[in-house]
Amino acid sequence: MIGMSENPLPGVFRRAGRPAVSVEFFPPKDPAGGERMLEAARVLKGLGVDFASITYGAGGTSRDTTLHYGAKLVAMGYPMVGHLTCVGHTREELSGLIARYDDAGFSGILALRGDPPKGQAAFVRHEGGFGHAHELVRLIRAERPGRFSVAVAGFPERHPDSPDDLSDVRHLAGKVAAGADFVTTQLFLDNADYFRFVARARAAGVRVPVVPGILPVLSLKQARSFCGFCKARIPAALERELAACGEDEEAQRRVGVRWAVAQARGLLAAGAPGLHVYVLNKSESAQELFAALRA
Repeated sequence: MIGMSENPLPGVFRRAGRPAVSVEFFPPKDPAGGERMLEAARVLKGLGVDFASITYGAGGTSRDTTLHYGAKLVAMGYPMVGHLTCVGHTREELSGLIARYDDAGFSGILALRGDPPKGQAAFVRHEGGFGHAHELVRLIRAERPGRFSVAVAGFPERHPDSPDDLSDVRHLAGKVAAGADFVTTQLFLDNADYFRFVARARAAGVRVPVVPGILPVLSLKQARSFCGFCKARIPAALERELAACGEDEEAQRRVGVRWAVAQARGLLAAGAPGLHVYVLNKSESAQELFAALRA
């Protein structure tokens, strides 16, 4: 078990010299996918990544896989942030999971309400559980005071369930007031959406770092799928560039990297505290992104 003084995350956004960089993995579906993910993690570890996160399936469908591979990434030297959702869990179950994250050596938890499980149209509060992420933030703080860095999610183009920008940012402010150390955003493909979101958050009293989430898209099909799921917008210029590649998947991937590089440069030049890169358990696009930023 890592003690409070050994948690490497609290000062990561205050480190002098450069912005913080994190990468996100998802639990692989089979051992072969696990090996590919771990190989990507080994490659990225040598590029100066400050920490990594690993996602968590709706209703805990990937709970054991998240813990298994998260522990492997900890052993590899990554400070780990494990995602945790309220979906399908009682308060007691969530307490047990927080303890397991502690035992696995995780450095932080990204506290999420969570998306409805497949086949369920809307989020339903589990009996004996929580209906909002701020309740989970408070539980983490109460269960393990000072032990974890706690992150929460932000949505530059608004959470799909939020009726308007004002209610959306009020929810964010409530999560931060409950004890969150930083915000990691959902993917977005137009930096203007991030800057407007940060301005709303600051006006609502949010003072913690708001870390932009960057996705180097692989193809137009993938971008449409991902953006449709989270209600993000594909800029017309990016859509045209991807469409102009036809069926050439490698050409589309290169377009995605170039777009991500331009996004990252613009974000960092304007003072973003770091970058959170959705790597999709692959290293190639992230390597090219980081190489371009170093250059």
